[in-house]
Amino acid sequence: MVVQQLNIKERLLKGDRRACARLITMLENNDEEAISIIKDLYRYSGNAYVVGITGAPGSGKSTLTDKLAKEFRKEGKKIGILAVDPTSPFTGGAILGDRIRMNDLTLDKGIFIRSMGTRGSLGGISKATWGAVKVLDIFGMDYIFIETVGVGQSEVDIIKLADTVLMVTVPNLGDDIQAIKAGIMEIADVFAVNKCDLEGADRTALEIEMNLDLSENKDYRPPVVKVAASRNENIQELVEKLLEHREYLERTGKLKERRKNNAKLEIIKLAEEEFIRLIMDKTLEGNLLDNLVESVVSKEIDPYTAKDRIMSLINS
Repeated sequence: MVVQQLNIKERLLKGDRRACARLITMLENNDEEAISIIKDLYRYSGNAYVVGITGAPGSGKSTLTDKLAKEFRKEGKKIGILAVDPTSPFTGGAILGDRIRMNDLTLDKGIFIRSMGTRGSLGGISKATWGAVKVLDIFGMDYIFIETVGVGQSEVDIIKLADTVLMVTVPNLGDDIQAIKAGIMEIADVFAVNKCDLEGADRTALEIEMNLDLSENKDYRPPVVKVAASRNENIQELVEKLLEHREYLERTGKLKERRKNNAKLEIIKLAEEEFIRLIMDKTLEGNLLDNLVESVVSKEIDPYTAKDRIMSLINS
């Protein structure tokens, strides 16, 4: 086991793609050895810039991610792509729709693509994505693109992981206001109105701009860029806006602030998961949880008292 850890760690630091893929798979399988490896190599992280690419299903996120990766590769940047796909109900693995649309990138040794299943996550990214970002960072990527599952109003977890969030919208989805709901608007640092050759693109861009006029953040206004990813139109302009946002974060010190806040959220998330596991382990002994549930349903006790009894057991 120790020999295998050393082998994977050494290979990962040397840029071995198989070691990178293996470690991400171990994370997806909740392998404790993978956590141990990341602990040992964590000091090598923090160099990659993370861009979250999110938006409604059918907005062209995969095609746009493909084009953005190619633009950054022109500058010699190494790119990691985590494409979070829906999970197969049969195998638990990712349905590889996103990766298929970026298939030509797999021939570029400067790009590493990994499809990851949501595995029940409701926030647009999977649990293992957090660890996979660290693996790609340690692996030596300059930029990491996280393409989320198509999201809705409340699925905004990407803000907890990305340095810059790119929101992709398209005209004529049937509900124009869907693109500018408060939860989605607040996480976006850059807007891309994709498929701008379609009728209604100007109106969609205008609606976003009008909504931004109501924002209380006067220090930074997210740009709105009309693009046509399938035609490779205005991709360079979009890249410039992403780089401008990065420059703004670095210049104002907000990048360090955002990463500090994200680290805090991750620590809390990990602690919550461990605490829930601890509670379940404790309450499953002697059917305590089932007995408490029965008592609450029969009105012998209330849910708050049930919680107090669980907490007293944990604290004892």
